[in-house]
Amino acid sequence: MTEKTDGKLLATGIVGALITALCCFTPVLAVLLGAIGLSSVLGWMDFVLFPALAFFTALTAYAVWQRRARRI
Repeated sequence: MTEKTDGKLLATGIVGALITALCCFTPVLAVLLGAIGLSSVLGWMDFVLFPALAFFTALTAYAVWQRRARRI
């Protein structure tokens, strides 16, 4: 991978993890879904958000690992 691709991968991982964490640990998603009438979906969000958080955290770790491997 090139350094530019590593940067995009790292940025995607960090932004995705932050957005997912924001939706997991704060009532942002509950308020937004309640405002548009989809609050019944909130019971299923844990099945989506926790794996997404794990994926984006792993993606961030992989991007950091790639950057470190490139420098060595």
